[in-house]
Amino acid sequence: MKTFVPVVNELRFGNLIAHFGNARLVAGADGRVELCGGTDSDRTEAKEWISLFMHDAVPRLTAN
Repeated sequence: MKTFVPVVNELRFGNLIAHFGNARLVAGADGRVELCGGTDSDRTEAKEWISLFMHDAVPRLTAN
């Protein structure tokens, strides 16, 4: 897992917060948090991390 990448991506993609295998946790320019892609185990790991470190966030799940 890689966390808090200090790179500003294009606004339509948002800022990368963390990687969990192939799953990406992305914060959009509008403040929304999305969990994109990954396998079921990647998403489970991401959800556990979110519950520990971003417990106020409710990520939107996307397929790609």
